[in-house]
Amino acid sequence: MLASDEPLITAKPGNDEPAFCEGARSLPVRGFRAGQHFAVQDWVADEVPVALEYNGVSHAVMLATPLDLEDFALGFSLSEGILDAPHELFAVEEERSEMGITLHLQVASGPFARLKERRRTLTGRTGCGLCGTESLEHVARNLPVLSTHATWRREAIGRAMSQFCELQTLQQATGAVHAAAWCSAQGEVMWLREDVGRHNALDKLIGALASNGIDASTGFIAVTSRASFEMVQKTAMAGVSLLAAVSAPTSFAVATAQKARMTLVGFARKQDLVVYCHGERLSLDEAAAAGADHAR
Repeated sequence: MLASDEPLITAKPGNDEPAFCEGARSLPVRGFRAGQHFAVQDWVADEVPVALEYNGVSHAVMLATPLDLEDFALGFSLSEGILDAPHELFAVEEERSEMGITLHLQVASGPFARLKERRRTLTGRTGCGLCGTESLEHVARNLPVLSTHATWRREAIGRAMSQFCELQTLQQATGAVHAAAWCSAQGEVMWLREDVGRHNALDKLIGALASNGIDASTGFIAVTSRASFEMVQKTAMAGVSLLAAVSAPTSFAVATAQKARMTLVGFARKQDLVVYCHGERLSLDEAAAAGADHAR
């Protein structure tokens, strides 16, 4: 309890707090900041169990932010290799209960038959994409070998990373979510999705691109997390040849990117970055590139 003579802040500092934030709820909080006690309403990101059922058969339960769930259903199905193409998903019905959300997916008979053959349980947590995998054979799958024709400039990656903050509305409100963005070759953030789980954010992005008929191979993906193995695997499944992460990759992620011929970039912050593999696609010297263009 606060003593009666202690100063009390009853509103969060700043006048730009949203009156409503989808994907979050306003909760009363108390604390101490800048030498003062405060008691305010604060935005907290929603996190609920989301179950995915394929033709009535339960397959996975993930903890996720209940936004863009149709994108999530399609993106998860594609990035996990359950579906080969968006048209194999006929419908998604959302059922909410006190326990969470169930997504009922109706899929084509071919993918459903394959799914039953390699059935596994993925009772996931926000920080783990492999929880419940039954054997080592289920971890890594055959990935597409990505095109070597695309080239990228360091400046484009820096431009994309600098746009992240202003576009992450849920992160600004809650400070609790990751984002994945698809960026044009020039570094413009064209599509962005957020979620408490980094894998979920990427799946939502992949689903959004697929459902809108975007050729993902013409741009690159940037994420606000580390570049784990599964982030690389999902990016490769989407046909994207460059993944740029704010944080570091793991050794398994680098090995996976090398095999898929993906350019993997970590510690991408403003104009700084570290290239871990297939740097031949990436021009790091903007001045030299500009000079070469001028000479032509």
